[in-house]
Formats: sequence, C-alpha cells, structure tokens
Amino acid sequence: MKLNRRLFTTLAASALALGFAGPSLAADLAAIEKAGTVKIGMLVDFPPFGIQDTAGNPDGYDADVAKALAAYLGVTPEIVPVTGPNRIPYLLSGQVDVLVASLGITAERAEKVNFSHPYAGISIAVYGASGSDVTDAAGLAGQSVAVARASTQDTGVTKVAPEGTDIRRFDDDASAVQALMSGQVQMIGLSNVVFSQISGMAGDRFNKKFDLSSQVQGIAVAPGSDPLLEKINAFVDQAKTDGTLDTIHQKWLAEPLPDFVKNAK
Repeated sequence: MKLNRRLFTTLAASALALGFAGPSLAADLAAIEKAGTVKIGMLVDFPPFGIQDTAGNPDGYDADVAKALAAYLGVTPEIVPVTGPNRIPYLLSGQVDVLVASLGITAERAEKVNFSHPYAGISIAVYGASGSDVTDAAGLAGQSVAVARASTQDTGVTKVAPEGTDIRRFDDDASAVQALMSGQVQMIGLSNVVFSQISGMAGDRFNKKFDLSSQVQGIAVAPGSDPLLEKINAFVDQAKTDGTLDTIHQKWLAEPLPDFVKNAK
C-alpha cells in the first residue's frame, strides 16, 4: 500500500523524534520555486533569535533572515514554529524545507543535516563599563567579575583569569546581570544574546572587552538538497557582503555581525 506524503511525513517525524533512523526527504528547489512558497522552520522561544510579536507572529533575528532568504529565492516565506527537539525531525521528514532555527554547527548535527555557510553565532565574552580600559584577560587582575555558576562563561573566565581576579558566582545570568547593573561587580562573563538585553536597558553604559569562545550557526537543509543549499550559500555570502546581516544583527543584538561569523565558511 502506498503512503501519501502527509502520512509519511507524520510517521517519519514521529520515528525521528524517538531516535529511529529513516530516509530523509530532500527539498526540491524547482518545486519550491514553482509553488512560490518556502517552508522555513524557526524557533519562537529563543530571544532575540526567535520570538513572537504582539500579534503572535514569528519575529526576531531568524525571522528577518528567513524573510530575506525567501526574497532572495523569489518566493513567499511560510514560517513554521519548531522546538529545539523537533526542528531536525521536521526538516528530515519534509514538514519544512529549510531550518533558520539558531542551529549551532556541530560535527554530530552535520551527520544528519547539511549546513550553509554560517549566518549567525553565539559568543561568550567579558563585558564591563564602557569607560574601562580592559582589553584582554590580563586586564582582569584586580577586577571583580560576575558569572552564572557552572556555566560556559564561568568555565571561560576561570580558565583565563589571572591571579588577583575576583570571580563572583551567581545562581543564574539574571543575578549576575543585576550585580553588574548595581555596581556590585565591575565585569561580567556573558553571552552576546543576554548582553543584547542589557543594551536595551542600559544603552551604551557597557560594552564588550574581549571574547572567550564562540559557536557559529547555519541554515540547515536535508541531505540531497544540493541545488537549494547552493542558493542559500549564495544568499548568505551576499548578505554578509552587502550589509544585510550587519543590519539585522545590529537590530536584534546591538552590534554588527561578529567577525567570527563574517569570516567563517
């Protein structure tokens, strides 16, 4: 008995979510162009990359990138909300054609999906008062630095901090940020995602001092979607060159696209 596509995709998504291997459905660029619509999976619970606006529509960094990608392809975007656990199953089962879903590029994920050139990234850095002259780890000597306990930033700061650094560990990012804002500490280890929220509250009172680590994110397609991936890579490269991604990044993360993303292939 032949299964129709809807039933196949439903069963395939269920199997993938449970960890079972199965065939993936490649996205057909010609079919997307003929239909005039591209289905793009996106998180809506990961600000500022994915949120919902006051009307309940997908918004954020990834939404703006998804719309720009669709415009480049000459089609209309149909943004499909996904979650962290189901985003790859949705892609591989054909429920979406593309993921613009804050998906970090890792070797493990690259065994399941094909990634575009990086279009975004999350960095961990040390931030402090804009007037401070700290520019590297050596400058932390004599400084108090807030971090969320046992976090990536805790590990990063602890690894590079010289003797004389006062590392103060808090239960979460919110508590560490409050310590910075209230003047209890001079510096903070933080992701650029959380820092964008500080910028929204404090303007240019604080800025980045130096990076600790970073991970790039890619637009993902199912294996076998080579013509579509080629077009997506062309879009990403153009968007880096013409300032499109700088503008979107400035809008949502209060700084231009970082060099570790801009220079990555």
